[in-house]
Amino acid sequence: MADEPLVLGIETSCDETGVGIVRGTTLLADAVASSVDEHARFGGVVPEVASRAHLEAMVPTIQRALKDAGVTAKDLDGISVTAGPGLAGALLVGVSAAKAYAYALGKPLYGVNHLASHICVDQLEHGKLPEPTMALLVSGGHSSLLLSTDITSDVRPLGATIDDAAGEAFDKIARVLNLGFPGGPVIDRYAKEGDPNAIAFPRGLTGPRDPAYDFSFSGLKTSVARWIEARRAAGEDVPVRDVSASFQEAVVDVLTRKAVRACKDEGVDHLMIGGGVAANSRLRALAQERCERAGIRLRVPRPKLCTDNGAMVAALGAEMVARNRSASSWDLSADSSLPVTETHVPGHSHEHDHDHVHEVSKENLYS
Repeated sequence: MADEPLVLGIETSCDETGVGIVRGTTLLADAVASSVDEHARFGGVVPEVASRAHLEAMVPTIQRALKDAGVTAKDLDGISVTAGPGLAGALLVGVSAAKAYAYALGKPLYGVNHLASHICVDQLEHGKLPEPTMALLVSGGHSSLLLSTDITSDVRPLGATIDDAAGEAFDKIARVLNLGFPGGPVIDRYAKEGDPNAIAFPRGLTGPRDPAYDFSFSGLKTSVARWIEARRAAGEDVPVRDVSASFQEAVVDVLTRKAVRACKDEGVDHLMIGGGVAANSRLRALAQERCERAGIRLRVPRPKLCTDNGAMVAALGAEMVARNRSASSWDLSADSSLPVTETHVPGHSHEHDHDHVHEVSKENLYS
């Protein structure tokens, strides 16, 4: 609807320059410039390379999003940006750009949390989030169980990874198998042709005395790597498909088991799964199976909305505007370790002094 807030969101927490435009809970544009190919030869994301790629991609990606949405910068009701967590240099590029656009346009600025944004993006596909909602966020940097009673102000962490995140483990095992980077999609592809029960890899932190909701994938990663090394040392072929399927099954088994348990323990009947690993086909299938048995409704956005994107940041920004949350102040800074309990970084209200903005800069921004 025309009276719903129109918000542009900027996401630069890692290697994706994402710019999304949302009106209320309707997605109008989702423009992404990825630097993944620039990191592939290193086998992982290089922070300095990511920061420089964001600098080059920022303005063209914003212009593309505005064109795709069929709006101008002057039409916007606010600018939202990922303030953290993430790579410090990469975040700084996004925060600086958001400040410049918000100041020049005379629009409120909202620094929002990356993890909370991953939860809020589901509103663009399945409508308003139920309150409360349990969220399982799984990516290259995070494996978290979060309870959200208000996506703009109350997100409580129940569990998190104590070492490697799930996505990080996928990347490392893919590297050991010589499958390239990023590892998630290629392991998912090979696993479809393998036997998930071929090799009994360990399930971390699933003992009776282990933390109920925390995750650990370091031991699994080491176990798989040693199994592969032993086969190679013995001169035997490594069954890549079976290894991929068995490793993947160990990861998604733990993730879904703990997520369903958290829903039952907290009396929550909705589970949302987000983050890049949520695009994994086996994770989606096993989660659906276990949720149906437990009477829990599963919400998983389409794969493109699971990976880092500007749409999720715009979605949370639009929710901030709709609920009249306070805007961020101009001293907003990037926080690489911003806790999820800080869903956004508020500040005092601010006035926009347009006399200090050069007209030529405005013309460039409005184009």
